[in-house]
Amino acid sequence: MLVSLSVRDLVLIDRLELAIEGGLCALTGETGAGKSILLDALGLALGARGDSALVRRGASQAVISVDFAPTADHPVWALLEARGLADGGRLVLRRLLAADGRGRAFVNDQPVGIAILRELGEALVEIQGQAGQRGLLNIATHGALLDDFGGLADLADRVAEGFAHWRAAARALAEAEAALAEARRDEDYLRHMLAELDDLAAMPGEEADLDARRNILMQGEKLSQALADARHELTEGRAVDDRIGAAQRLVLRTAERAPGALDEVVEALERALIETAEAMIALDAAARDLAPDPDRLEAAEQRLFALRAAARKHKTDPDSLAALRDDFAARLASIEDGGGAVAELMKQAETARRRFVKQARSLSAKRLIAARELDRQMMEELPHLKLGQVVFATRIEALAEDDWTAAGAERVRFEVATNPGDRPGPIARIASGGELSRLMLALKVVLTRSGSAPTLVFDEVDSGIGGAVAAAVGERLARLGQSLQVLVVTHSPQVAARADHHFRVVKGDAGGQVVTRVEVLAADARREEVARMLAGAKVTDAARAAADSLIGA
Repeated sequence: MLVSLSVRDLVLIDRLELAIEGGLCALTGETGAGKSILLDALGLALGARGDSALVRRGASQAVISVDFAPTADHPVWALLEARGLADGGRLVLRRLLAADGRGRAFVNDQPVGIAILRELGEALVEIQGQAGQRGLLNIATHGALLDDFGGLADLADRVAEGFAHWRAAARALAEAEAALAEARRDEDYLRHMLAELDDLAAMPGEEADLDARRNILMQGEKLSQALADARHELTEGRAVDDRIGAAQRLVLRTAERAPGALDEVVEALERALIETAEAMIALDAAARDLAPDPDRLEAAEQRLFALRAAARKHKTDPDSLAALRDDFAARLASIEDGGGAVAELMKQAETARRRFVKQARSLSAKRLIAARELDRQMMEELPHLKLGQVVFATRIEALAEDDWTAAGAERVRFEVATNPGDRPGPIARIASGGELSRLMLALKVVLTRSGSAPTLVFDEVDSGIGGAVAAAVGERLARLGQSLQVLVVTHSPQVAARADHHFRVVKGDAGGQVVTRVEVLAADARREEVARMLAGAKVTDAARAAADSLIGA
């Protein structure tokens, strides 16, 4: 239940502290006094979209705070607990709207996003106004209303999930079939390309190796000459190894006269002799390998040019040719295995479809039962609102499979007939404005029996009606107030007279500025307000007597 509303610097409200009790609470006042501002304030606290234009002129920010006291078993407590916002049984929603357009939101003094504020607000308060009545004209909302009445929301959610799963499986199947068809169209091309790449047998890094080898082979004559000159230096005159060998023999003869003193010299000369021999062998091998060889150069160049030509053909680089070959092979393998993969996806799609159909049929059957009960209760409720000649009927129309949606396999539509013998038709075409308001009220009364937010707000639900019809609306609102907290903005004295609590919204002057105030009316003031609503500008004794009669009734 909504316990209090606090507003600072919002449009014409400079400061407002309003305690709100249970039952039916009426908000009345002259047109333009600011009743809609109160609903705007409440909407902002519940997560409605803000606008810096709502900040009172001259103020830096508007602040709206609402205090709730839900029952212990209300689901809002679980929402608070799940988001770490629980605070010892209190629930305060606060919204700050700055003049520069920035805003902040708080739950129990903890900063939150607007989405969380809206989620909590939807669980606590339901606001019905002219927009809500227009919503009744939108048949897209009728299925959800029926599901709420029949307690089918969870099943409807499962149907929506099943539909999404089925459509996702169907899309995967369609994509796989398209890919397989495209692959089969390209099969000959893929096989030809794979054969070419298999023959080429390109390896990553091969281009760089070939390029380096080609450069070396192109320098064959210069390299051979350099190696020949090097060999000449080692062998010119007396060969280096002969001179090292002679030196070694001299040292060995000398070492016999100084045992151990020349061992290191002997070993070093031995290593030099061995390494010189190895150097000669390596030098001769290099000379053979690097000797000018036009055939080897041509082979290297042909291989290098073949790699680069293949890379250009496939718009890639030579190092990626091996991976491209593997990709072609995988695509060909997918063609061979594609039939099996498509068959498996087809099986999955059909399984998902059967699951959705089973859930949708269950929902359809339960909707039929709920529709009959909704029609029965609505027909019981309508006479209380002076709509005894109106026939309300819930039409459930089966859809072709191509028209199935996440909402199920049928279309739900509320229809009415306002004259005896007429066939029920769309509400938008048949119901008048006043009838539409009462139909919405009747529907809310019926839906409330199956669960509703603990606080209902009606904005001018009595629009376009008066007299006995308005009295009937007031009586139903009062009955609704016996089980829920109901706030109604009204211009109807018949409705206001039924209220358990009466607030009057007035506009006045404060320091040269126009401000909106809310007055809590005691018995005498309430009588005077109802009389004003009856009489207009001048309140007469007859109007006061009529007000007494309405309030007493």
